Amino acid sequence: MNNVNELIDSHILKSDKVHYNLPTQQLIDIAVEKEDGYIAKSGALCINTGKYTGRSPNDRFIVDEPLVHNHINWSKGNKSISSEKFENLFNKAMDYIDNKELFIFDGFVGADLEYRMPIRVINEFAYQNLFAQQMFIKPKEGERENFKPEFTVVALPNLKAVPEVDGTNSEVFIIISFEKKVVLIGGTKYSGEIKKSIFTVMNYLLPFKNVLPMHCSANIGEGGDVALFFGLSGTGKTTLSADKNRRLIGDDEHGWTENGVFNFEGGCYAKCINLTEEHEPQIWNAIKDGAILENVVIDETTGEPDYDDDKYTENTRAAYPVEHIDGAVMEGKGGIPKTIIFLTADATGVLPPISKLTKEQAMYHFMSGYTSKLAGTERGIVEPTATFSTCFGGPFMLLKPQVYAKLLGEKIEQYNTNVFLVNTGWTGGPYGVGNRMKLKYTRSMVRAAMKGELDNVDYIKDPIFNLSIPTECPDVPQTILEPSNTWEGEDAYYTKANELAESFIRNFEQFKDVSEDIKNANPKILG
Repeated sequence: MNNVNELIDSHILKSDKVHYNLPTQQLIDIAVEKEDGYIAKSGALCINTGKYTGRSPNDRFIVDEPLVHNHINWSKGNKSISSEKFENLFNKAMDYIDNKELFIFDGFVGADLEYRMPIRVINEFAYQNLFAQQMFIKPKEGERENFKPEFTVVALPNLKAVPEVDGTNSEVFIIISFEKKVVLIGGTKYSGEIKKSIFTVMNYLLPFKNVLPMHCSANIGEGGDVALFFGLSGTGKTTLSADKNRRLIGDDEHGWTENGVFNFEGGCYAKCINLTEEHEPQIWNAIKDGAILENVVIDETTGEPDYDDDKYTENTRAAYPVEHIDGAVMEGKGGIPKTIIFLTADATGVLPPISKLTKEQAMYHFMSGYTSKLAGTERGIVEPTATFSTCFGGPFMLLKPQVYAKLLGEKIEQYNTNVFLVNTGWTGGPYGVGNRMKLKYTRSMVRAAMKGELDNVDYIKDPIFNLSIPTECPDVPQTILEPSNTWEGEDAYYTKANELAESFIRNFEQFKDVSEDIKNANPKILG
């Protein structure tokens, strides 16, 4: 299997059923006619993805090839598959698409012309091709002439693997080959696998060009100040970066160069469980003609979405192009970040709602990536589950965490960027006892951090986590800033805090080649 793109083209060209870069409305019409799509009252296309309503991390493989073997962090959940198994599945996929109706999108990932990558996405479903059009960057006039993709995604949900034959863990497979420059997806209709696979590819490639790839959202203020929001799915990246007083650069995936940040994507993929117009007006208003709703319950009589209904999953999603966000930065680029926000949904309820980090603490918490996986974001997650996900995006970061952390630390120091850790999880007790942090308070804290209103306030040190906690914040009750104050019993708080501290310490033992300054950011267990 030498030239993969030629091989793919040889199969595609056998069919007269191949559609290249169809307009939005035509893809919607096909999805409604042939794919059980439904148009909501808002105009959005509604799709149910069936059995799989979230990512399948145990079914993602990297082909173990000489080009990448010594660079991939195999010890941290990156599963390998042999070239032979990949080629067998790839050939099976080529046989499968012979004479099939297919939908092709040619576009780019990366808004910075110096680092953007041309990609081709091949789908057997029209709605997933529409998803690709929304998520990636559409070419400008003339940019599709003599188009040559650097990476190709082949997404075939109805093609299922046979684990005992194909070397997979289930019928689902997401396989990335860096030598062949192909992503092969099968067995799942969940569209998020398409975008996350390309995000993973960029995360691998960019550090070799001294660019920090980031699982974060980004926005820009009236004065040109850029803020980044790191966090796993469901911790608030999309919600908190969608601010009516700031312009959105992107909601999920960015690169940081010597000139600033750039969006990988051309769209947004927002969680919409419990979505309301009052709390998230930008997302609410973006769900209109051309948008896609995945696994959202729709009233058959009125056509109204019920965003509170988790009948299919809590991981309900809305996909829409970035131009659906009023005032979005259409060029997808911004300057050097002034503020970085690390978002964690702490299910134990012991981390402060906001704290300021030193450079070393920032690198420590970036490598730790503590949060709680929220229900529905992955198969099998039904309630918040504590986890450490390196770089706040462990499943998508193929290199060693130290590589990404080193780049982050260098940029924080070079540009004097402020870093804050924000707990969007629980307060007053753990999950099941305490309450989720109020969104209006989190918004106020984040806005204060971005506006510099926390630069000159007094701070106190958390005795266990050594975090600097502000003693005041505009529009936030002082009583909630220090977390032990919100618990009924101080002893219960410190018991739970010590438990979490032990988890941090155990997790960080995996990182051997880091400086003592970073190791010293470990929590201290109180006797």
